[in-house]
Amino acid sequence: MTELLTAAQMRAIERAAIESGTVTGLDLMERAGRGVVEAIFRQWPDLARAPHRALVLCGPGNNGGDGFVIARLLTEWCWEVEVALFGDPAKLPPDAKTNYRRWRTMGEVEDYGALTEEERDCDVIVDALFGTGMTRPFKAARPQEKTAAPSTRCVAVDLPTGIHTDTGATMATPFVADLTVTFHRPKLGHYLTDGPAWCGTVAIADIGLGPWMKDSGDMVRLACPAPTGKRAAAHKFTHGHALILSGGAGRTGAARLAARGALRIGAGLVTIGVPGSAQQEVAAQVTAVMLRRAGTPEETAEVLRDARLNAVCLGPGLGVERARAMVETVLESGGLASHPRRGVVLDADALTAFAEEPEALFKRLHDGCVLTPHGGEFRRLFPDLAEALAPSAETGPAISKVEAARAAALRAGCVVLFKGADTVIAAPDGTCHVHAAHYDRAVPWLATAGAGDVLAGFIVGLLARGFDPLQAAETAAWLHVECARRFGPGLIAEDLPETLPSVLRDSGI
Repeated sequence: MTELLTAAQMRAIERAAIESGTVTGLDLMERAGRGVVEAIFRQWPDLARAPHRALVLCGPGNNGGDGFVIARLLTEWCWEVEVALFGDPAKLPPDAKTNYRRWRTMGEVEDYGALTEEERDCDVIVDALFGTGMTRPFKAARPQEKTAAPSTRCVAVDLPTGIHTDTGATMATPFVADLTVTFHRPKLGHYLTDGPAWCGTVAIADIGLGPWMKDSGDMVRLACPAPTGKRAAAHKFTHGHALILSGGAGRTGAARLAARGALRIGAGLVTIGVPGSAQQEVAAQVTAVMLRRAGTPEETAEVLRDARLNAVCLGPGLGVERARAMVETVLESGGLASHPRRGVVLDADALTAFAEEPEALFKRLHDGCVLTPHGGEFRRLFPDLAEALAPSAETGPAISKVEAARAAALRAGCVVLFKGADTVIAAPDGTCHVHAAHYDRAVPWLATAGAGDVLAGFIVGLLARGFDPLQAAETAAWLHVECARRFGPGLIAEDLPETLPSVLRDSGI
């Protein structure tokens, strides 16, 4: 599972390596520069076959030191290289200053602010201005603003200038990279918020830091699915029984989508709890799904007397007016010996119903619950965290989406799946995974009505099967995107459950 590092974590790993005496800062800088050049030639093999022209933009820190190494290596490859420095060479840190001096034996260093249009007209621009060290907006002109050649390839070292390492937020208008080369592990900013839109392709260069990679327990990882196969000697109740609570007449589609998702992901049985006024509507649309009357809290409590119902999903299409009482009924139905605690997925109206009094929800939740808010629902339940996520013109947001999701999970006492193209899944103990639908997993066509209902169904189906809440949320999110990737443009929500069997078969999970 791939770790996503913060700037502080990366600095700590580098510091541990240097303090061990095994490598020096200059060694790491040399490896980094070489890794960037190798990544450029892998990305564009034509650039390795003949000399070209490059402009390397160096900043005032060690990212700039990487830039001087890159300039030297490209020159040794017989390239024509221009170097521009943003900052005072006398104030460069020691290792960067050493590489500055090495470069000065080979070429000149221009002042960044004095670059001419002719100097910017080149085959490759390398952004080695700030990398992971950017903490405030870069107010100078972007390197591309005067570039004459639209064919210029733009390469960022660690992160494009203008992207915050830990939040992915933009601070002023960022450098637009075609290729971003980072070191050892990807950073949070490559996957969160705006970061992916500016990074282009992300390549990871190994600079030999593996022995000093220590998990302090707070590292974030990219989400990956758990195995979903079933035991051969099993029956339908072995695989769990999920209950999906439905809205009334004309509002049953969301529950039916969730139910289909729960069935397809392997729940042994799925029942839709439906108001009497909508029973015929639902019965005409489903076959493998069972129906029970559950239009009121009292009817729902009666249905939940069946202890074999081990997972419940409510919210999709439920209606805000009914949702609060139904949530309270469901959450109060478990915990007794005869009625064991159930896995519960709360989505959509089940979250909005508590917008005026979130604490009333939190005090009822337990560690078997999963909340699945999108941005608006997150703001209703966690307004202070949402406010801290709002970007500042000078520093970006006060916290990252990862920090917000972790704080929300701790406050709620259960798993929170904070939806988006950069979905963040957090547990109360601080465990956190990012499922990003970016780069080769980008699926813009997944933004369609009902897709979230299917995701809720996937999660409750896995809860019914016995997956723990974090595992269920992580696996469901991964499969949700994988189904959309498999189907492609033109997707509607109904296609997601029907695509799942082929995804499960071909992925081998």
